[in-house]
Formats: sequence, structure tokens, C-alpha cells
Amino acid sequence: MAASMAASPLCTCLVAACTSVSWEKELKANPFRDSGRLSKRLKRKVLSKCWSDTTNAQSPISGLISSFCGSSIQGLMSSCLAFEPCSDYCSCNGLSSLFGSRNVGINRKQKRTNRARYSGETVAVALQPVQEVSTMKKPVTKQRRVVVTGMGVVTPLGHDPNIFYNNLLEGVSGISEIETFDCAQFPTRIAGEIKSFSTDGWIAPKLSKRMDKFMLYMLAAGKKALDDGGMTNDAMKNLDKAKCGVLIGSAMGGMKVFNDAIEALRISYRKMNPFCIPFATTNMGSAMLAMDLGWMGPNYSISTACATSNFCILNAANHIIRGEADVMLCGGSDAAIIPIGLGGFVACRALSQRNSHPAKASRPWDINRDGFVMGEGAGVLLLEELDHAKRRGANIYAEFLGGSFTSDAYHMTEPHPDGLGVTLCIEKALAQGGVSREDVNYINAHATSTPAGDLKEYKALARCFRGNREVKVNSTKSMIGHLLGAAGAVEAVAVVQAIRTGWVHPNVNLENPDEGVDPSMLIGPKKERLDIKVALSNSFGFGGHNSSILFAPYK
Repeated sequence: MAASMAASPLCTCLVAACTSVSWEKELKANPFRDSGRLSKRLKRKVLSKCWSDTTNAQSPISGLISSFCGSSIQGLMSSCLAFEPCSDYCSCNGLSSLFGSRNVGINRKQKRTNRARYSGETVAVALQPVQEVSTMKKPVTKQRRVVVTGMGVVTPLGHDPNIFYNNLLEGVSGISEIETFDCAQFPTRIAGEIKSFSTDGWIAPKLSKRMDKFMLYMLAAGKKALDDGGMTNDAMKNLDKAKCGVLIGSAMGGMKVFNDAIEALRISYRKMNPFCIPFATTNMGSAMLAMDLGWMGPNYSISTACATSNFCILNAANHIIRGEADVMLCGGSDAAIIPIGLGGFVACRALSQRNSHPAKASRPWDINRDGFVMGEGAGVLLLEELDHAKRRGANIYAEFLGGSFTSDAYHMTEPHPDGLGVTLCIEKALAQGGVSREDVNYINAHATSTPAGDLKEYKALARCFRGNREVKVNSTKSMIGHLLGAAGAVEAVAVVQAIRTGWVHPNVNLENPDEGVDPSMLIGPKKERLDIKVALSNSFGFGGHNSSILFAPYK
């Protein structure tokens, strides 16, 4: 192999040298000759020259070749290529027959005969390897484990993970009348609205005035997750920022900023916010957070309607598993409780109209449910590679086991009648995470309080976990409403908190379970003690997007 490596450049140098010398002489002798004819003649002359030099024992070229691989051109080919010439080459007159040197007397008829004979096949240069080339195999590496080391939330029930979860455990509802704008003209006037929120200490005042709320919620929740994960200034300095990334998505993006720009345009384009386009795009929240932190690893967003957060979390974990990142901030954020957002969902006939009792409006699996309740906020997880987390002494809350995505490929807004996409998604998630059906004993369901969606998901769960009498199911949306693209991340925080505390929150408003729903599978109106082995969290979105992710206690 060493001779091959050394001789390969030699071949190039020899041919180049012969060519340059002969080309120079030919030009001096015939400066105005036709270039096409000249090149053909020159090729014959060069090869003939090279061949004669190699067969001449006194030639310096022959000596140089001999020093590498003997006195023959065949040896040089073997050394250069680490191959033996094929039988066609050995039976012919060396390189002369390959390129048609003038030294070989072949008339045109013979040339045509030979050309036809070898038409469509490789001749002479088809070299047979002396020995089979071994295929380089990728070395077997240990599977990189992913753990949760920090959490951040902005929700209708609090902006701290502990306050948020304690309110869930107590069955407190964050759903109330909308106060941000006058919604008297709408049939739905309730939502899981955030009443008080401050960016002080988290976001620069100048940016706070310009950004859409979905970005403000996202940046605040992201920085809260870092703070919760013990990412102090000193810890941040020790990070390899090229392996730190941000993957936080949004279903709706900057609807308020964009709507304000449309209203300004009615007067003049000069009145428009110059940041209306970038601050309306769903990726800009992740981008701004990465810029703030100086993190140069994977940075983008995913938008798959109400399944957005789970898609982001699973993809972020995969970046860590593949070794592309050691630390990832991931989750989702949305702030669509504005006239155009409310009006759009009203037009879809998807919202509850239980305006007289807001806290009773969201009631998953209850026979009297009449639609979902809009919510807003953000949830962010700090995911980290296990050894990386250990080295910096991080507090590990839970382990991320894996997940899966599927598509219903059925309807824009309606779930598949048989729940096939959901069933497939759950089964693939279990397989990907190496988890058996019996290991799962807690499920945070998507369950939005819609007549069709709740039952389809329940049937899929009953099908997937048939025979598992330990599994318990609840829906966080019964208390905070549906946070759209942020729902999965906020619910993932609830799942991690359940693992940490050993308590699962109740299903409020479940007074009369729908027909076909087994109440023993659902958590009741009070919190319950549960030693979680593996927890599953589902999120589904318009367009038939299904996602399931798995968490477990770190051991």
C-alpha cells in the first residue's frame, strides 16, 4: 500500500513530463497547426515516447520506475493502483494497444472490428483486485442517554414549574373570561389567558416592546429553564457552545405582530413595524434565544400545529443521541388569544361556549363537553447528555427514553375514525424507547375536550395498553386549556414533575364519563399517589400529525 501511495503521484508526474516536453517541441516546429489534429498526433507521440523510455534500460525514467516496482510498465500499474492487470491487458502489447500508438500497425478496418468487439464493455483497464478490499465498519459506540436537567414555564397557572404543578395538583383552573380585548361579539369569551407577565430580568426592555408575546413567553421560559438547571454564568463559560442548541417551535407564530402590521398598512406602509416580518415567523424565537446565549449548535423551529412541542423535544433529543449536541433547549410557545385567533377557531366550530362557567368549560372525556378552550404560554425543557450532566453536577429530574411521529393521512382537522395513526405512533414510540406495554403506568393524554378527539385517543390507548391494569390517564388541558403549539412542552413539564413528586394531578370536570370510557383507567377529581415507571405524553395536531414521547425516572 505504501508503494501504491508513492507511485500514484509518480505516474502523474511521468505522463505530465512527457506531455510538456513533447508539446513544447511540437509547438516550436508547427506553431500554426490545427489543434485537433495536433492533439491526436501528440497523444500518440507522447505515449510512444513514454513507452520507449520505459523499455530503454538507460532511460532515467525507466530507472526511476524500476526503483519503485521493477523495470516494466506493468509493474508500475500494479504498484500505482494496487491491482493486477486483467487478462485483456496481459494479452495485448502493453499500453500501445490501449491507446492506439503509432508503433502498432492496425488499419482502419481492424480498428472498427476491435471497436465493435469491445463496444459497451470495459477493456484492459478493467482491473481485478489482488485481494478483496475490506469494508470499513463504523465502530460500535455506546448509546448516548438523554436526561432532563431544567424546566421553564409561562402558563395561566404560574410561571414557575413548582407553582404551576402545585396548582395542577390542587385542581385549580386557569381558565377565565378574556380581558385582553373586548370579545362581546364572539360566541366564545373564555380562555386560559395569562393575566400577568413581566419580562423584567429576562428580556431587554427595548425588545420587549417590539416582540410578539409568543417570543416573549419563549425567551422567558427558556432562560427560566437554564436557571432551573443550574446554568450559572460560570457554568455557561465552560460549555462548548458549538454543541449547544435551541429547538423551540410555535404553531401560530407572531399573530399579533402580523395583525398589527396589516392594520398599519391600511394607513400606510410607513406605519408598519420594520420587524413585523421576522418577529412573525415561527423560527425567530429560537434564533433570538440562541443569539442571546451565543449557542452555535442546532438551531431551528418546527411547526406541526398542536403537536409542535413534542416534535421539537424528540428532534432535540435525537441531536444529542447522534452526538451533534450535548445540551438542547426545546419546547414550544404560542400566544394566539387575540381577535383573529379567537375568531378563527370560532369559525372552525372547535371552541367551547360555556361562558357562564369558565372553570367548567374544559372537560375531557365528559359526556357534556362541547369543545376545547384556547390557552397561551410556553414550556421549555433543558435536555442534556447524561455524562455531560454528571460532569457539571446537574440535578437530573428524569430520563428521556424516546418517542415517535406518525400521520393520519386522513383529514385536516378530524382524527382518523379508527385511531390507526395514534395507535401506530404509540407502538412505534414504545419500540423506539425499548419499553414494553406493561412498563407504562402513566399517560398524559392529548385530550382537548372535543367530542370526537377524546374518544378516538381513548380507544387507541385502550387498544395499545389492553391488559395493563396499572395505567392511569389524565389531561392537563382540563385546567389550563389548550396551549396549541406550547401544549406538549407544558404537559411534558407536568409529566416530569409527576415523576419527581410521585403525584399525578386530577382530571377536573370529569363528572359523567362518556359511553365506552372506563373510569378506572382515568384519574379522578383528586390527585393520586403514583410511583411512575414509564410515562407517555401524547400530542396531536391539525393535519393529522401524531406524536408520542416517553419519560422515566433516572436510574
